[in-house]
Formats: sequence, C-alpha cells, structure tokens
Amino acid sequence: MYDLIVIGGGAAGFFGAIRAAELRAGLRILILEKTTKLLAKVKISGGGRCNVTHHCLQPTPLSKHYPRGQKTLKRLFQNFHAADTIRWFAEKGVPLKAEEDNRMFPVTDDSQTIIDCFLTEAERHRIEIKTQHEVTALGREASGWKVTAAGTEFRAHRVLIATGGHPQRHAYDWLRRLGHSVIDPLPSLFTFNEPERHYADLMGVAVARARVKIAATAFEQAGAVLITHWGLSGPAVIKLSAWAAVALARLHYTFTVLVNWIDQTEEETRSLLLQQKQTHGKRGIYNNPLFQLPARLWQRLVSEAEIAPALTWAECPQKAINKLTEKLVRCPFSIRGKTTYKEEFVTCGGVDVAEVDSYTLQSRQLPGVYFAGEVLNIDGETGGFNFQAAWTTADQAARAISLAAAP
Repeated sequence: MYDLIVIGGGAAGFFGAIRAAELRAGLRILILEKTTKLLAKVKISGGGRCNVTHHCLQPTPLSKHYPRGQKTLKRLFQNFHAADTIRWFAEKGVPLKAEEDNRMFPVTDDSQTIIDCFLTEAERHRIEIKTQHEVTALGREASGWKVTAAGTEFRAHRVLIATGGHPQRHAYDWLRRLGHSVIDPLPSLFTFNEPERHYADLMGVAVARARVKIAATAFEQAGAVLITHWGLSGPAVIKLSAWAAVALARLHYTFTVLVNWIDQTEEETRSLLLQQKQTHGKRGIYNNPLFQLPARLWQRLVSEAEIAPALTWAECPQKAINKLTEKLVRCPFSIRGKTTYKEEFVTCGGVDVAEVDSYTLQSRQLPGVYFAGEVLNIDGETGGFNFQAAWTTADQAARAISLAAAP
C-alpha cells in the first residue's frame, strides 16, 4: 500500500513525487512510467540543454504567457513561480542561467544535469520507479485507489496523474471512463508550412523584429521570424501557433499569414520611403537595404514591388513605393499545414481545469486523485513556460497531498 502513486515519469511526475517527499518525510511513493524512458521531454528540450523556465519573476506577468490556464496559473504562481524554480534547483546544486531572450538553462547547457538531479533526489527519498508500466485502469476502493499497470495491481491512498500531453485523442480514454471531461488534444507550438515555397531560396534568413498575423483574425505576435525551406518559423511564429492553436485546427491548418517585416504601420513605412526619395534621391534602391533588413530579403521585396535593380529613389514612381510598402508590412504567405518538433510536441487540451480544484489540483469528481503538468488543459508559449507550469502544478498538488497524508 503506497501513500502516493504518480502516473507518469516525466517532468511533472518526478517533481510532484520529489516535492511530496520533501514536504512530508516518510511517504511511500511509486512512479509508474509506461515507456522505457524517464524524463524524455526533459532530455530533448531546448536542443538537449533543457529550457527549465523563463526569467519572468512576477506571478501576474508570468501568467500572461499562457493561452490556456492563465487564470489558474495566476493563482498558483503566488505559491511557486520562476523564482522558486531557480531557488529549488540552486539548492540542489544545479544553478540556472538566463540568456538574452530570458530563457533559462542549467549552466552546464546539458539536460542530463536536470535528469541526474531528479534521479538523485528520487533515490534519496526512496521513491520507487517502474518503467514499462502503462496504466490501463484506475478504480476506487475503501482505502484509496487501485491502479492497474502492466497486468499488476498497485494500491495507494492517493494518486497524482502527470501523464503529459498526447497528440492522440484516445490517449485520454481511461480518464474519460473515470467521468472526467477531457478537451481533445490539439498541437500547439508549431511552424507554418508554405507548399508553394516562394521564399525557400531565402532559407536561413532571419528578421529580429517582425510581426506575424493570421489574416481575417485578431491573432498576431511580434518577435523574430525565420524563413525555412518549408515556410516560416522563429519565436513569433511559434508563439502565434500557441495562441491560435484552436482556431488554426478549425481551419485545418489552411490559412494566410501576413508578415510585417519591420513591425511598423503602413503610414510610417510609406512616410519613411518617401523621405528616402526626397533626401537620398541619387541612391540606388536594390543594393541599399533599409530598416536593417537582411540584404537578400530586401532585394526580394524590392523585386516583387517591380522595382528594377538599377532604379534610384528619385526615379521610383509612387505606384512602386506603394507596392514596396505593402510587401514590407503585409507580405502574404499561403500556409497549408504545420511542422512540429518530433518528440518536443506540446498540446493544448487535456483534463478540463474546471473539474479540478484550483487550490489543490485535486479532482472534483475523484477525491484523492490529483493532476499536474500537461495532462491538464494548460499550455504556454515557447521559452520555458510549459516546464514552469509543470513545476508549479506539481508543487501545488504535492502540497495538498502532503497535508492530506498527515495523521
């Protein structure tokens, strides 16, 4: 008979188990993982460096980076947020560092450092771990819960479900059978595919400050944009995919993206181009990029505005300036499909947070069952926000479990 069984050997599962053991000594805890790999997403996150959290150290601003679950996390961040994550890892001998974009990684730049930290803490607290134990059933008993995995029955007073996000709807069927409402999972954090590949020859060209908008919607984001051989990527695109995830699924990932390469208004842009015509009339247009744009991209936009390579600003007609303005602030891409990063997928959807107590993360339908991590309908932008949600929800569930375990 365990005090706590954790279903899922990923980030939220390990952190919840360890925090429960820290908060109440002597708990008998078991982690059940269905695969042969523990902490798989931790291993591959951030290109193998593990983007542990984001250097945003105030609860309210931090919560604004979550398209789903923002209200719940705003409350939970009062108890455990990014500063607490930094402190917890530092106390375990794993200092974190912030990069220019505020993403935070272990100073070793190696995700194995985080994995080793969790495994060491699990061993120190005598947490049992069983891999290749996929949970197929969860049943209520007089003394708690019976968990069936790999043909074996385990019993516990309390259960923490931290199975992560899944791209397939059926992965949550066993939770539906328990009576929980599960919002169908949908991909989040993905890049945009442009089958026509009009800009594929510019692959690798990046713009540090652009604005990307889904045409005919209110969805837009600013930030860096990268042209790839399949379409568009970069922080602005991936962030936009998170906020527009549900809307884009309804469109079957067929939509038009408008890229404002310089993140300025049409009026500002036209005025600056006319100023060039007045003050630098003798200067050639094609070989003198403006707005700090990469030369290859500028030259493509100039060509698409039908401005001849030898033309100077003084010779440029108003019609061409209008076309160049349009290309700079509303450059269209016809998107057909998306690309996710293999095992690094993130999903929106999961257990409806309305069915979970927002202070304890205990199921309202199933007393003694708690949730943490991406199994909940909570997801964030790219940049360490999803791991932070995992740490925070796992910590909150562990607090409630440790108090409930008291005699």
